[in-house]
Amino acid sequence: MTPAPGRRPAGAGAAASAGVTVSASTAASAGVTVSAGAAASAVEAAAADAYVRIVAALIRVTGDWALAEDCAQEALTLALQRWPADGVPANPGGWLMTVARNRAIDTLRRASVERRKLDELAVLTRTATHPAGHVDAVGEMADGMVGEVVDDRLRLIFTCCHPALAMEARVALTLRTICAVPTADIARAFLVSESTMTRRLTRAKTRIADAGIPYRVPSGRALTERLPGVLAVLYLLFTRGYTAGGEPAFAAEAIRLARLLGQLMPDRQEVSALLALFLLQHSRHDARRDADGDLLPLDQQDRSRWDHAAITEALGILATIRQDGPYALQARIAACHATAPSAAATDWQAIASCYDELARIQPTPVVELNRAVAHGYAHGPAAGLALLARTRTGGRLDGYPLAVAAEADLTARQGDHDRAAALFRQAAALARSEPERRALLHRADDLSHQG
Repeated sequence: MTPAPGRRPAGAGAAASAGVTVSASTAASAGVTVSAGAAASAVEAAAADAYVRIVAALIRVTGDWALAEDCAQEALTLALQRWPADGVPANPGGWLMTVARNRAIDTLRRASVERRKLDELAVLTRTATHPAGHVDAVGEMADGMVGEVVDDRLRLIFTCCHPALAMEARVALTLRTICAVPTADIARAFLVSESTMTRRLTRAKTRIADAGIPYRVPSGRALTERLPGVLAVLYLLFTRGYTAGGEPAFAAEAIRLARLLGQLMPDRQEVSALLALFLLQHSRHDARRDADGDLLPLDQQDRSRWDHAAITEALGILATIRQDGPYALQARIAACHATAPSAAATDWQAIASCYDELARIQPTPVVELNRAVAHGYAHGPAAGLALLARTRTGGRLDGYPLAVAAEADLTARQGDHDRAAALFRQAAALARSEPERRALLHRADDLSHQG
């Protein structure tokens, strides 16, 4: 069965992501008499739900990021060694929390820390025995959110996305800490060595400690001011996974995080809108490439391969949104594509109207570019090219391959195939990834053959 977007499939992934290698030899060293693979699967399932909860809870109590991660990883390692012989506990998440909490207490006792931290760690023993293995009760009535239970994961998300950190540091720290993505994978996405990324992550954590960045969810006006920054990190994370040449797993992680934020902040419609946008965009994932792995434009995709369950979920979310912000408008645009039975049946008038409103509240060059394309399909290529020329005035979008590709597409729709082919080749020369370059060259070749 294919996992839902944003959910990890069962196996060894989460434990390995947390820095633990799942293998038969690991379990055999503890005298295993049952399947090490079954134990690894059980650890994976427990880690997917509990790992971030454990790290977040320990960071909140101890204030020590490295200690929290080390204790959580030690708990997973011990589970791999113990569960094959002892059996999977009735409450796996609670078992992992208890082991991690005990490791933290032992470490802090050796360091002779103040009694307060040890007392707070003791509370985790009680919350760890909750039937679901949750630690949500810790921090009740905290952080100014009176009458609500503040989830430690929510605190951690806001800490990772603090504006005192550079945007790339926010994204990397979110991937490593909240999503448990291995450092090597993050380094590959950022085109740096693993050692360089390790240093960047360490510097980000040090910055949080040295700057006294509070480990809490802001309230009132501060929450309103900070939430867009958190959503921007998720949006960038999704984009890194969705674009040609990106890391596909990052898009799934962004969906998972958006789901988590939606569960923790159900009254925030901008969070729901972002999840709807992610689901609609990601619904086309399996149809975006041909048999050779090359990107297919939207009008050439097999729509029967789109994830219609994800589309249905997103449409349900959009139906609950009463006021459209930037993410809701983008989601409504994506919904127009997702619900069209064919490319020819796409409601370009509705898309152009959405882009008009989006350009009014978020007048960025890229939004204006997409608005020009939408008007080109809704009102004819000449209208689109006129808007595009205005958008590119003053050198805006110079060197941006999709701006050149948009001009090429609208020019082709006017019937000037030779010029359009030349523009697609120009766009290909500016491409930011090999899949994008090949897709643009394919468009150029197709037009050249049409003459």
